[in-house]
Amino acid sequence: MKLPDLPAQAAQLLESARRVETPCGAGKTVWHIWGDDRAGLAPVVLLHGGSGSWTHWLRNIPAIVASGRMAVVPDLPGFGDSDAPPGGGDADAVVAPIASGLRELFGEGPFDLVAFSFGSLVAVLLAVQHPELVRSLAMVGAPVIPLKRARGPGLKPWSRNSTQHEREVIHRHNLAALMLHRAESIDELAVALQSANVPRDRMRGRSLVTTHAFRDAVSLVQCSFSAIYGEQDVLYRGMWDEVGEALASGARYEAIALIPQAGHWVQFEEAARFNAWLLSWLTGSRTPE
Repeated sequence: MKLPDLPAQAAQLLESARRVETPCGAGKTVWHIWGDDRAGLAPVVLLHGGSGSWTHWLRNIPAIVASGRMAVVPDLPGFGDSDAPPGGGDADAVVAPIASGLRELFGEGPFDLVAFSFGSLVAVLLAVQHPELVRSLAMVGAPVIPLKRARGPGLKPWSRNSTQHEREVIHRHNLAALMLHRAESIDELAVALQSANVPRDRMRGRSLVTTHAFRDAVSLVQCSFSAIYGEQDVLYRGMWDEVGEALASGARYEAIALIPQAGHWVQFEEAARFNAWLLSWLTGSRTPE
């Protein structure tokens, strides 16, 4: 099956990025970098979610760059343009190539890390195993509570043998079932991004999010960290006290924010509110050390 092209908005943003590659076993991790390195301001590293790519941050990268920060966004190993990691098929196998890639590109850091969903699990493991690389951590839709519904609520499988129209119908359904709260949020851009990302997911055996791996790791995180969710996130809606309690197991936990009328992919669905929160978090508590 021919992979769908990126929608125009994503293609235009990608044209303004610098693409670099670092080793991932015998293959490569692909990184996209926007903005310039400024003295005293750490790069902002963005880790996308499962079945995603850098495009999970499409509506957030310009705001970060406009604030004067460099945005560094890999396609995580096993997703997008990056090759699968050599050490396995889950978040723990992604940590080593991301850590070595960051060191190759920018030295020892430290970095401000912003991570979404599956990427949040990668981020906390990275922060525990390589604390010198992570100065602060913001987690978006983090799987702090083990997911009992590993495939999400009512997700439908798709087939490479189906027609483009049939696949788009399934992608719309799955976006509504898991990712986005409001029907009007499931627009042509959201469907196009989903259509481009899902076929390039080579990490379909992921199961750590169904365990206590996240909570065990977050209790060991040494840097300050905060979390943000869409209040209508179907994975955690109605469980916010339990989510907050799990996050608070970390000694450096700061706060949780909930954005109304938004689902799991909150940084896409409510980009303006999310960007305001993120820039406040970066500028308010991430001054140069």
